[in-house]
Amino acid sequence: MVNTTIKTAKSQEIFAAAQNLMPGGVSSPVRAFKSVGGQPIVFDRVKDAYIWDVDGNKYIDYVGTWGPAICGHAHPEVISALHEALEKGTSFGAPSYLENVLAEMVIAAVPSIEMVRFVNSGTEACMAVLRLMRAFTNREKIIKFEGCYHGHADMFLVKAGSGVATLGLPDSPGVPKSATSSTLTAPYNDLEAVKALFEENRDQIAGVILEPVVGNAGFITPDAGFLEGLRELTHEHGALLVFDEVMTGFRIAYGGAQEKFGITPDLTTLGKVIGGGLPVGAYGGRREIMSLIAPAGPVYQAGTLSGNPLAMTAGIKTLELLQKPGAYEYLERITKKLADGLLQAAQETGHAACGGHLSAMFGLFFTSGPVHNYEDAKKSDTAKFGRFHRGMLERGIYLAPSQYEAGFTSLAHTEEDIDQTIAIAREVLSSL
Repeated sequence: MVNTTIKTAKSQEIFAAAQNLMPGGVSSPVRAFKSVGGQPIVFDRVKDAYIWDVDGNKYIDYVGTWGPAICGHAHPEVISALHEALEKGTSFGAPSYLENVLAEMVIAAVPSIEMVRFVNSGTEACMAVLRLMRAFTNREKIIKFEGCYHGHADMFLVKAGSGVATLGLPDSPGVPKSATSSTLTAPYNDLEAVKALFEENRDQIAGVILEPVVGNAGFITPDAGFLEGLRELTHEHGALLVFDEVMTGFRIAYGGAQEKFGITPDLTTLGKVIGGGLPVGAYGGRREIMSLIAPAGPVYQAGTLSGNPLAMTAGIKTLELLQKPGAYEYLERITKKLADGLLQAAQETGHAACGGHLSAMFGLFFTSGPVHNYEDAKKSDTAKFGRFHRGMLERGIYLAPSQYEAGFTSLAHTEEDIDQTIAIAREVLSSL
């Protein structure tokens, strides 16, 4: 293993203290580095494509606060807009014009969305959309896919990938069987399994929910015809198709995966990018479905901080930046260069690996592949990934601390950043 080139004394001290204050020392499990081993670093500040920790080490960042920092951290235009908004107050708990502005932008961008409701997280959006699916169809059962993560609500913690996979928990203690008894699961990219579930549960399935591009079991793309097949099946059986685009929304295309693949779901959940780094989520879809949401209809959902003026401001400015000519072309170019470079480095240094990218998302598995679903992803050499992760970290590259997480690039990453990352990856892989 490469020699440590970073100082970690302050990170160690702070994280040690944190473990007496918070479960595992963190506010979200994957941050604890359980699946990669070693000491987590404690952040001090972020800017553009870079992180500085409390010990003064600088890193090139490919996590991007798990997706929102698509324009780069602390973008000056976002920060300036937030300063102005702060002067007016941090929370209203009442209607504001900013909600209209961001709603109009989301509706104009995302093909499936005719009306939208803002919430505070992707988990909250997925909880609400599940209730809405059931109310609209008057059916109870849903289909989700193994390794797809839709937040930590009870009914979704079935073969949920992501942080659950990182901790080796197939499900979660504390979730009653009654909460998940109506949640059916199928392997991602397996249309025949979905057909069988519809046949076995005729007129009982409210809908199908999925990450159109999986980012929570590692980076996995849909096979040709898979999304099209789901659209046909849900139509045929009177069920709804829901795209969880919390991760892919405004990232793999301005209109999300549904724009990229030309498949329009009935409902969509969003988060991350639309808050520009502040807590936000949203769900939306066809007007006739969304009109069931209170106070327009009988399906209840509420939130004190929903539509928060700071989150709306950061989201509006971020989407404006993404509309600038050439933004997605640049993201595609640098991400392809990074993904191809990592795979080539692995091949040249004798490691079985596979992976790829779509616009500003990428992934690398330590397995010969191909990886079509979560079962394939689980064949990866996670111990090797842990050593690779540590070697990269010690040389100033911050990757997601789990084999089962996608990576993210931003408009702030430079060609030099990508070249440096590939060179360091080759060096680390040579030492494994």
